[in-house]
Amino acid sequence: MAEILEREGYKVKLKVEVPAAEVSRAYQSLLDNYSRRVKLPGFRPGKTPTRVLEAKLGSESLWDEVKERLVDDSFPKAAKELGLTPVGARVLEADLEAGKPFVYVAELENYPEVSLPDWREFRLEVEKPEVTDEMVSQAIEDLRERHGELAPVERPIEPKDHVLIETEEDGQVPVQLESAHEHVRDALVGKIAGDVIMIPLKDGEQLVREVKAKVLEVKTLQLPELDEEFAKTVGEESLLSLRNKVRTSLEVQVNRLERDRKADQLVEKLAEGLKNAGSGELSQADIAPSMLAEEERHLLSHLAEDLQKQKIALDEYLKTLESQGKLEEFKTELRGSAEKRLRRSLAREKLAEELGTTYSDEEWKAYLADLARAYRTNPVKLQQDLGGEALARMREQRLRDKAVFEAVDQLSQ
Repeated sequence: MAEILEREGYKVKLKVEVPAAEVSRAYQSLLDNYSRRVKLPGFRPGKTPTRVLEAKLGSESLWDEVKERLVDDSFPKAAKELGLTPVGARVLEADLEAGKPFVYVAELENYPEVSLPDWREFRLEVEKPEVTDEMVSQAIEDLRERHGELAPVERPIEPKDHVLIETEEDGQVPVQLESAHEHVRDALVGKIAGDVIMIPLKDGEQLVREVKAKVLEVKTLQLPELDEEFAKTVGEESLLSLRNKVRTSLEVQVNRLERDRKADQLVEKLAEGLKNAGSGELSQADIAPSMLAEEERHLLSHLAEDLQKQKIALDEYLKTLESQGKLEEFKTELRGSAEKRLRRSLAREKLAEELGTTYSDEEWKAYLADLARAYRTNPVKLQQDLGGEALARMREQRLRDKAVFEAVDQLSQ
């Protein structure tokens, strides 16, 4: 038997009562288990008298273990009976005596019970880019670059060059100036092979440190002529058919981009209009702190990965913020970002539930096959590397993505 004593936001206090008969069975089961495992002189396994076991193991210790077992067994059932989904819990009071029911009071952090706004009345308005001749020409130019060849040059470095530098920390490092950070590009443009320079490493506008580097080689990309021969090289009969194919491909991309933008807008609107179980606006008071803390940890882990690429440790970065008096502002922004992510996740989850979206084994296998190809591996190896927990999260994300696009398609009809 279970009942809710108090409920405020994410906090729920409940009382659980386990019948005396179940308490007796749990105690006897524990004794039987110890009787088979504990070897005492003069007694065969499984035949040790209760009073002897209690004297050996301690009656109080045995009842404490029974208490833990009863809580572990009864709490999930009580939460389900009351329609609760705990994300964290602790026992506040527990009263256990032989021959009597076991009664305890627990406090839990409940998973937010949310409802969606009337999203079928939403209007999704995003700007759809037009496929222009200039876009087609640029796409063909990009295609030429992919088929270009790098050739060494003996001249000062230009903004689109490919440069090979050498540092004491990382050895030889290739740098494609067109995609490099502006401060790295500025340090290299105009230099020639053999020059020794100092390359600044920055976090935003903040200089972190400088790295000494030597320019080893300068190369430029030589493009193939844009002619009928090039069209045949990339699998088309003529330049005209190449342009038509490129335009069609761009139109597909534009339509996909429009759909993606609508999906993002829909999720944003759902998250903003999310309600709690009582039909009021979902507030931070309805969200368990442990869930927000978990989201913050995810964000920090992503930040740590980004900083690692710049050879900066997260602790070092946080200490720098503290010395600049910006740490509290960072923590506030982190909490806000975590709450926004969590609200979006709750909205997507509820939408999938409301639509009854399913994600078949065939769809999942096809996705894993595509992902494996992208990582140049096979589906079996990919699943082994990711592990069961990550795969379960990934499949749930795919289900929710599908639900969002189903809703977008309904709104676009």
